[in-house]
Amino acid sequence: MNKRSTSIARGRKVATIADVAQMAGVSPMTVSRVVNGETNVRPATRERVNAAVAALHYTPNQAARGLAGGQLIRIGVLYSNPSASYLNEFLVGLLNKASLAHVQLVVQKCEADEREREVAEDLIANGIDGLILPPPFCDSKPLVDLMTASGVPSIAVASGQPDPRVNAVSIDDRQAAYEMTRHLLNLGHQRLGFITGHPNQTASRRRLDGFRAAMADAGLVVDKQLVVQGMFNYRSGLDAAEILLSQDPRPTAVFASNDDMAAATVAIAHRMGLDVPGDLTVAGFDDAPLATTIWPELSTVRQPIKDMAEAAVDLLVRHIRAMRDDADNAASGPEQLLMDFALIRRQSDAAPRLRPSALPPRSKP
Repeated sequence: MNKRSTSIARGRKVATIADVAQMAGVSPMTVSRVVNGETNVRPATRERVNAAVAALHYTPNQAARGLAGGQLIRIGVLYSNPSASYLNEFLVGLLNKASLAHVQLVVQKCEADEREREVAEDLIANGIDGLILPPPFCDSKPLVDLMTASGVPSIAVASGQPDPRVNAVSIDDRQAAYEMTRHLLNLGHQRLGFITGHPNQTASRRRLDGFRAAMADAGLVVDKQLVVQGMFNYRSGLDAAEILLSQDPRPTAVFASNDDMAAATVAIAHRMGLDVPGDLTVAGFDDAPLATTIWPELSTVRQPIKDMAEAAVDLLVRHIRAMRDDADNAASGPEQLLMDFALIRRQSDAAPRLRPSALPPRSKP
């Protein structure tokens, strides 16, 4: 037994699906496939996962089947998130909680277009008890209309302005962006660039609103040329950073609406020979795993992605069980939970460096 399994055995920590995935060197989704008996897993991979399950004494959903009232709950999850690091963190949270709550997850990839309603209709027809809507589906009016009409409970995760007809778990995106902008201003930056997120997501608008509000409260006018459209993916961050850092004068700080676009900004800065944070401060949003895998590590807004996913499962399961116990509970109305965020300062921010032209003239001897 290795050090990790020994520490778990000696302590009282219950092994999670993430622990098994780490020991086996696979994704949490692969662990889920193995423990649920699916056949589309290579024999060698299945053997590693089973060995990790045995070593960690991991107990999957089967344990819950012996509990009183432990009727299986099937929850659908739609996903089409351009940020792989965000998606991985979100899935880990879902799987961790599902393994303890006797929940079977039905994860369905779907593009955010006209097919999203068709995919959701298929999930409903196949008997799901509830549906989780992470970005960008959390802001889809057609999906909310469908779920409301069907009577199947759903929950929007990380929407900047959740529809009042559905359950929701989110943070205050506007306030979070406001506080990060104030942090950059307090460092001494005044010429700030901002990379927006996908225009179809309410979180994008709320983060831009927070940026503008902080600038206004500091008595600064937002230069329209320093607000550049992004799409929440790395590629769009590269394009936006090219635009921002090619300006003269360029911004001394760039605040990107997520960590993928912030990481892309750091890459463009390095390509242009700029030091981060000596020549350019960069800040992101989410605190996804990517924030600590690049150099320098990103200062960012911590959105508790994994905790939000776990809270979404808890809240949805509670509503599903209430409906099973008493159909009248369906009329009790949705719950909308606001979770805390935090500013995380790492190595990518600093006070602006004075340029030679801005230095005071030297006095003659």
